[in-house]
Amino acid sequence: MTPDGASGGGQTRRVDRVGLVIAAALAAVAAVLVWDASKLPSTTMYGMGPEAMPVVIAVGLVMLAIGNLIDALRGNLPPRESADPRPVWLIIAGLALLIAIIGFGGGFILATSALFVTTSAAFGRRAILADSAIALVMTTLIYLAFDKLLTLSLPAGPLERLL
Repeated sequence: MTPDGASGGGQTRRVDRVGLVIAAALAAVAAVLVWDASKLPSTTMYGMGPEAMPVVIAVGLVMLAIGNLIDALRGNLPPRESADPRPVWLIIAGLALLIAIIGFGGGFILATSALFVTTSAAFGRRAILADSAIALVMTTLIYLAFDKLLTLSLPAGPLERLL
C-alpha cells in the first residue's frame, strides 16, 4: 500500500464532481415529476390514473441517478470530451421549431419531422433530404396509429387534414 491508501501500481481515482452534479440533477427532475404527478386530479375510481406514468419515469430517473452517483464516487465515469455546443443548439432549435410549427397550426407531422431532422443533424448525420423523407413517413405512420387506431387526437395541420 502506498502512503495515500492506494494499492500502488496505478493512479488513484478521484470523485467526479460533475458526475455528482448530474446525479443530483437527475434526482431533482425525478422529484419534480413525482411532485407534479401528485397534483394531478385522480379521475379513476380504481387502478392507475394519469399520475402513474410520470412516477414510472421518475423511478427510472432515480435508478439512473443512483448508478451515476456510484460511478461518480468511484471515479469510474468516462472522461468527457471537449464541449461542442452545436449539437445542443441544433436540438434546441428543433424543439423551438416543434413548438412554433404546432403553435402556428402546422400540425404534428411537420412539427415532429422538423425535430427529427434537427436531432439527426445534431448526431452528425448530413443527409437532410433522406432524413426529411424518413421523418415524414415515420411521423405520418405515428399520426395514423394515434388517430385511427387509438382514436387519440394529435395537433392537426394541413397534412393531417388530408389523411
